[in-house]
Amino acid sequence: ARRIGVSCLSWRSAGLCPGPRQRSAALGLTLLALLLLLAASVPRRWSAPPRAARRDERYLARVEELTATDTEDSALNYGVVVDCGSSGSRVFVYFWPPHNGNPHDLLDIKQMRDRSSRPVVKKIKPGISVTAAAPEQATPYLRPLLRFAAAHVPARKHKETPLYILCTAGMRLLPERQQAAILEDLVRNVPVEFDFLFSKSHAEVISGKQEGVYAWIGINFVLGRFDHEDEEDAVVTVALGDQGKSLVRKRTVGILDMGGASLQIAYEVPDSGGISSPQQEEAAKSLLAEFNLGCDVQHTGHMYRVYVNTFLGFGGNFARQRYEELVLNQTYVHNRLHSQQTGLSPKMPFLDPCLPMGLEDTLTRGSQTLYLRGRGDWQACVKLLQPLLEGSNSSQASLVGAYKAPIDFSNSEFYGFSEFFYCTEDVLRLGGQYNAPTFTSAAQEYCRQRWEVLTQRFHGGLYSAHADEHRLKYQCFKSAWMYQVLHEGFQFPLDYPSLRTAQLVYDREVQWTLGAILYKTRFLPLRDLRQESIRQAHASWLRLSFVYNHYLFFACILVVALAIVLYLLRLRRIHRRQLRSAQHTLLWLDKVVVPLGQGTVP
Repeated sequence: ARRIGVSCLSWRSAGLCPGPRQRSAALGLTLLALLLLLAASVPRRWSAPPRAARRDERYLARVEELTATDTEDSALNYGVVVDCGSSGSRVFVYFWPPHNGNPHDLLDIKQMRDRSSRPVVKKIKPGISVTAAAPEQATPYLRPLLRFAAAHVPARKHKETPLYILCTAGMRLLPERQQAAILEDLVRNVPVEFDFLFSKSHAEVISGKQEGVYAWIGINFVLGRFDHEDEEDAVVTVALGDQGKSLVRKRTVGILDMGGASLQIAYEVPDSGGISSPQQEEAAKSLLAEFNLGCDVQHTGHMYRVYVNTFLGFGGNFARQRYEELVLNQTYVHNRLHSQQTGLSPKMPFLDPCLPMGLEDTLTRGSQTLYLRGRGDWQACVKLLQPLLEGSNSSQASLVGAYKAPIDFSNSEFYGFSEFFYCTEDVLRLGGQYNAPTFTSAAQEYCRQRWEVLTQRFHGGLYSAHADEHRLKYQCFKSAWMYQVLHEGFQFPLDYPSLRTAQLVYDREVQWTLGAILYKTRFLPLRDLRQESIRQAHASWLRLSFVYNHYLFFACILVVALAIVLYLLRLRRIHRRQLRSAQHTLLWLDKVVVPLGQGTVP
């Protein structure tokens, strides 16, 4: 039509040519599809990686933890924790990269390693309690540890590196007045000499309950039990407060730790029920700790309820002392009642079922001396230890009668540390997965061996490198005590399959200080999240939650393709109409228009 001078504008009324409204509709549909496609292609601030990728990341992270820390990386953050214990003080330096942006994830905190890939840790002796008489010496006492930490943390990072000075058992034994004087000196003088981020709330004497909670946090963090995105591990249903709400998340592990003087247990209590009396309710208040590890108190994904209890006098060495006092008293009472001389001379020793066969030993308490000879009867030793679970006096807690939050043994997991590991591994070589029948059989076999055979095996290198003659001598007793504590004190079933004894987790020792800094710095991700939200506020209109569905990407492609197809079909139909109209027009022109060169000449 344009070839013969007829404009398309004169045909729109007949619908034979696409007008502005039609072209705008098709163009608008195309632009909308392209816009949605662009929005779908905008990278997410955080997205859960595939399961296989998460496994690879965890493996690489464990490998990287054993390598030297890159102090040239300006993005890394640092933290310092000083553990002021009873026998000495240690400083630990930790670091972590920027938060990944997921508000449900914790900071990825790791222990710093020097250029030789050794953990950055330093210990001094004795404990800080030696400054009780002269509290002004508290800062000079810690100066070597703080200088050590300052030398490893990059100087440009000192002002933003938090320092926590946490005191445990040694300081707890001091009067509160002396505790306050020591802490006051630290708060006043440490900032004068060091540029760390340090305030009054960063120096404190923590309770045994806090220490147990920090240990529980550290172990579960290293084991990845706070990573709720991973669905491979066992899960547990957790009741959230009194709201009647619940959630399903990854199951955490409980910890059992038996030292020389005390015994400690800590585990999560998913359900707040199970309290049947006012006495239990009162005990639960002091033994249950509820806390939120997440950076946002509104998020309940990291709300935990943990039972923590410490039993003084129930450690391996202290239990042996209590046992010896029990044997000494019972033997003297027996001798008086029956006019006997048992244990009063080497020729008539007391036959101790908790010592290996033939081992000779003596007990001395004041002017009393008792001669012992081992008879290696493990089962008799177990029965003899039963009264010790009740505690030695009224001021000492009873392991049997103490309130213990319910444990779902069908859906739980525990790790045993310190004496639990030494008892199973150093001599019996059964460390790792615990099996009660196997452990019982090996313990009985060890106890019934003659002392000469055991020492011969020891010198032949058949036992662990950590074993010594003290371990050989008291292994029979300690294995029986561990058995009683586990199955009679804490009521673990004999067929419980989910207890693992360990000294290291992923080839490294986990300290409670790791849990402490995780808890203390739990709100730091909020700073990164706020900065990120401000930086990306101009693009918020592209970040509606639904556009991050990967199916939308394909939907956008379909919309674009459909728009193009519809537009082409429309043009094809219009083209056909134009052809038909053009034919009719040509016929009309042939009849009406006079051909050029024809007509009359004036």
